[in-house]
Amino acid sequence: MEQKTSENKSIQTPFAQTYFHGTKADLKPGDFIKVGNNSNFGQGKNAKYIFLSATLDAAIWGAELAVGEGRERIYLVEPTGHIEDDPDLTDRKFPGNPTKSYRSTHPFKVVGEVTVWQGHAPEKVMAMKETVEKLKEQGIHSLND
Repeated sequence: MEQKTSENKSIQTPFAQTYFHGTKADLKPGDFIKVGNNSNFGQGKNAKYIFLSATLDAAIWGAELAVGEGRERIYLVEPTGHIEDDPDLTDRKFPGNPTKSYRSTHPFKVVGEVTVWQGHAPEKVMAMKETVEKLKEQGIHSLND
């Protein structure tokens, strides 16, 4: 069985690893997601990293917690460069990266959109947003700022 690493290095196959990216941005196949947009977390600065996940659930959280007024969307993306474990999740909460959450400074190419998916219950989303807000109030910011 082929082994993948968070560095996106693998045995050559005819297919690239596809990941998920949750957002409220309106994108289409062929577009690139790049660093420099407003961060959803932390101090609201321009993001130094962009995020993707190999799990749909993590991308759903990304879409549900994204700032902005647009519709929540989940895109299928391919990284164009090195990816690494997201330290906010892997180091702080989930050693071993079971959420398969990654970050990069390199663009992601949008290759499709997941149009049918089930979001979390509204009360779970509200609880998560409240938790994120409490962390901000305590001065606990993202490692990704």
